[in-house]
Amino acid sequence: TGEEKNVFERKQIYPLDQPLDVDAMRRGAALMIGEKDFRGFSSMKKTKKSTVRRLESIEIRKVSGEVRLEFTGNGFLYNMVRILTGTLLEIGMGKREPESIGKVFQKNDRNLAGFTAPARGLMLVEVFYPKNS
Repeated sequence: TGEEKNVFERKQIYPLDQPLDVDAMRRGAALMIGEKDFRGFSSMKKTKKSTVRRLESIEIRKVSGEVRLEFTGNGFLYNMVRILTGTLLEIGMGKREPESIGKVFQKNDRNLAGFTAPARGLMLVEVFYPKNS
């Protein structure tokens, strides 16, 4: 979000030419936490599998002109993180209210969520597997 672009990490960063309201984004993210049906935040058309997932946390940090989002959950649907990110970005840009997230969960309608953020800047950091006892 900063004016200076990092040319060395340009493939790992999604550039925005405007500041974001990080506090509003955090309020929106808080409404996404928990075990919920994330069908409205997925681009899957039809599935016989459950679309219920548990989102443990969404950390939103400002780091030297960047806003970093980190999602932790028990599994993610197709494009779920990208759509969650796009929705939070729209909140941060003032294009939607944080409370609009409730309607996406209520209606399970993909059209009510934000745009699908590009994969640019998306990184899988770590995968945890349950230990067999």
